[in-house]
Amino acid sequence: MDQVNVKTDTVTTIDIAGIMKKIPHRYPMLLIDRVVDVVKAESCTGIKNVSVNEPFFQGHFPGHPIMPGVLIIEAMAQTAATLVVDSLDGIDAKSHIVYFMTIENARFRKPVVPGDQLHIKVKKERQRGHVWKFRGEAFVDGVLCAEAVYTAMLVPDADRESGHAG
Repeated sequence: MDQVNVKTDTVTTIDIAGIMKKIPHRYPMLLIDRVVDVVKAESCTGIKNVSVNEPFFQGHFPGHPIMPGVLIIEAMAQTAATLVVDSLDGIDAKSHIVYFMTIENARFRKPVVPGDQLHIKVKKERQRGHVWKFRGEAFVDGVLCAEAVYTAMLVPDADRESGHAG
C-alpha cells in the first residue's frame, strides 16, 4: 500500500468553495456548508444549515419535515472526507474518492428540522494506509441528535484519472 503523508500546515476553517475542491459532492447531495475547528488528520466540525428548501423535505414528511437519519450520517461522512483530503500530502482530491466501508452503532436521538443548524463533530479513531475510522456526532443547540462510528477508504478514481466521465 502507498505511503500516506499528513500535511502539517494549520487551517482551521474550510468554506464551501474549499469543500467543493476537496470532495466531489454537489447539490442536492452536498450536505455540509462549512468545516471549522480543523485539526489536521484528527478532528473537525462540519456545519449544515438545514433549510425548509431541502429537496428531501418534500417527501420526508409532508406537514412534518424531518431530515432523514441516513442523510445526517452522510453529512458526517462528507465532513470526515473533507478532513481526510485536506490532511493528506501528495493526494490529488480530483483523482480520489472516499467510499464507506462500514457504519456501526448509528443512533438517532432527536429529529433535525428546518431552521436547525447541525454541528457535526468528527474525530479520527484510527487510520491505516488509506483506511480511516471516525466517530461522528451531530448536535443542534448543543443537544446530541445522532451519532455513528464509520470506516471509509480513500480510493483512486480510475475514471477521473483516465479522463473518462462516470
